[in-house]
Amino acid sequence: MFEFILPVALSIGAGLLFAIGTLLLSLGLRHGDPQSATLLDIGAAAVVYWLFSPFFIESWFWFTSATLVFAALGVIRPFVSSNLAALGIRYLGPTLTATFSSITPLFAAGFGIFLLGEHFTLPIGIGTATIIAALIILTHRGSLGTSWPVWALAFPLGAAVVRSFAHAMTKLGLAIVPEPFYVGFIGYSVSLVVALAVQRARRQPMPNPVRRPGLWWCVAAGVCHASAVMMMNSALLLSPLIIVVPLVSIYPFFTLALSLAIFRRETLSARTVIAVLLVVPGVLLIGLSS
Repeated sequence: MFEFILPVALSIGAGLLFAIGTLLLSLGLRHGDPQSATLLDIGAAAVVYWLFSPFFIESWFWFTSATLVFAALGVIRPFVSSNLAALGIRYLGPTLTATFSSITPLFAAGFGIFLLGEHFTLPIGIGTATIIAALIILTHRGSLGTSWPVWALAFPLGAAVVRSFAHAMTKLGLAIVPEPFYVGFIGYSVSLVVALAVQRARRQPMPNPVRRPGLWWCVAAGVCHASAVMMMNSALLLSPLIIVVPLVSIYPFFTLALSLAIFRRETLSARTVIAVLLVVPGVLLIGLSS
């Protein structure tokens, strides 16, 4: 029984940590620009993995094809996915970007079926559909409008595809090197190099939390994100992609709950209640299917 509960718990736990990391990063953004905040976030996560690497990494890991896979993933995530999301916000606004990004579990299901040969059952399908519907209800605020170009939809949809593809490739890499820690170690190390190169290209000074203490929130966010990625990759090692991704994707609900309880930034609405009533049975269906 434990082996069935563990990946579900890891997936939901990863979602919770992603939510905490998002809120911490939002606090850090009050004291710095997005690029500097992202650099500190990625840098802190990389340091966490470097500190614990002697306990998890074996020498033979380096000489496998999984190393190249995880390194490539470090380039496209979060660098490419974050930039696509940022472009989506620029052309569509945050509401539409979040709404269309909510269908990430749908793309994950496609990659799970066609790349990994996973089995898509009716309970998983219903659970995934209810979670997607709940996320759209939760993130959509106001009229869609028609002032944005149709081609701009490629940005949030592209970000969703990149994230889903990265999850699928992570699953393939774990079949070669079954160590979830190694995925984050390689990915964040490469991501830090990319982020440093971008910061240098922008000719911006390196962010310094010692001089600007508010930036320590970004460092704390990086620690949360490092832990979240470790938990998510552990779940991917133990369970199919089409089960893990929908469960991790419920992190906006944790973000909302924390905002209500701690940050007092949100108010409870009928839309929120409807979304929660949809997501709970969706999670239960996917969890029972595992």
